Amino acid sequence: MPIVVQKYGGTSVADPERISRVADRIVATRRAGNDVVVVVSAMGHTTDELIELAHAVNPDPPGREMDMLLTAGERISMALMAMAIQARGVEAVSFTGSQAGILTDASHGSAKIQEIRGTRVTDSLRAGKVVIVAGFQGVDPEGKEVTTLGRGGSDATAVALAAALRASVCEIYTDVEGVYTADPRIVADARKLSEISFDEMLELAASGAGVLMSRSVEFGRRFNIPIHVRSSFNDNSGTWVKEQTMEQAIISGVAHDRSEAKVTVRHVPDRPGVAAALFNPLAEADIDVDMIVQNVSRDGYTDISFTVAKDAVDRARTIAEKMASELEAGAVDVDEHIAKVSLVGAGMKSHPGVAATVFSALAGAGINVEMISTSTIRISCVVKEEHVEDAVRVLHAAFELGEVSA
Repeated sequence: MPIVVQKYGGTSVADPERISRVADRIVATRRAGNDVVVVVSAMGHTTDELIELAHAVNPDPPGREMDMLLTAGERISMALMAMAIQARGVEAVSFTGSQAGILTDASHGSAKIQEIRGTRVTDSLRAGKVVIVAGFQGVDPEGKEVTTLGRGGSDATAVALAAALRASVCEIYTDVEGVYTADPRIVADARKLSEISFDEMLELAASGAGVLMSRSVEFGRRFNIPIHVRSSFNDNSGTWVKEQTMEQAIISGVAHDRSEAKVTVRHVPDRPGVAAALFNPLAEADIDVDMIVQNVSRDGYTDISFTVAKDAVDRARTIAEKMASELEAGAVDVDEHIAKVSLVGAGMKSHPGVAATVFSALAGAGINVEMISTSTIRISCVVKEEHVEDAVRVLHAAFELGEVSA
């Protein structure tokens, strides 16, 4: 039988009623002639509550113990889901990430999947059982320690399992009906996409679209696993994320991201090796740098600005100040009130004038652009956080991405 992997997020399994509704869907998929593997997140806001609980007893909880704590959320969901399915007359079994053979590196809180040895999963499928797997977690085979994959890690669990099991599809069930041209909470006429390419979805995910985790899309692209993003609250078709799409729109969507801050090192000597001296320590501290801008050199000095995640900005500031002192540079400024707006579309690489339209539309709305970054299918601009929603609406309208009136 074909294998279908389904993933259900926290809102989809938030209470017994929703778990029962999901169980009905899973049983229907099984009775339609499919082997079914289900990946579940923790119920509702359980993960946030566990994090709050940890900080109530220790302001700086150890990574190992945090992973031990946080994995409890998915264990609750998986056991309840297996019980609900069994109550409907279908055999089911639940596995933790380690029991399912999800092997990771040793990075607590942000582990990466290295391999899946899914013997227990495949044996259970052969026995006719629905398999429920706890998302977001695995095990380091060297130290035998439980690990977690970071926020959104259940998506990565699901697509990685789909790849390992050679599933026909990976269905990601969430509280929205698919991938939209913009956040519907900001743009009233945002349009649901019927399909989008892996490359475009990767850019949208990296630019702040919260529907899918970037690593899950990378797994899908690497192993060519179609991903179907759909709502767990109805039976409507969602958005297919896949290698080839029927049409390549010039622009597929607008994403925004409020999670970054800008760090600027002033009056940096403009000579070879200076940039490396600044960014090497950031890399060694495992701080991801997103956008980088170096201003025009004046009198042998320049300013260098870069963006990092807000939760890493204090560490980035400390490193930047240390390097500024060693390089005899100027002050280090931090601006946490910025946001990024990004335009993504596979068609822009063959259609001139997209950038001009972006900057003209933002200028017409009185929105200043502080930093710019591009790829062949993406244009990203840093603006003041207070202007980001206006920027999204302006760009969405400028490229006529909304629903077409009848």
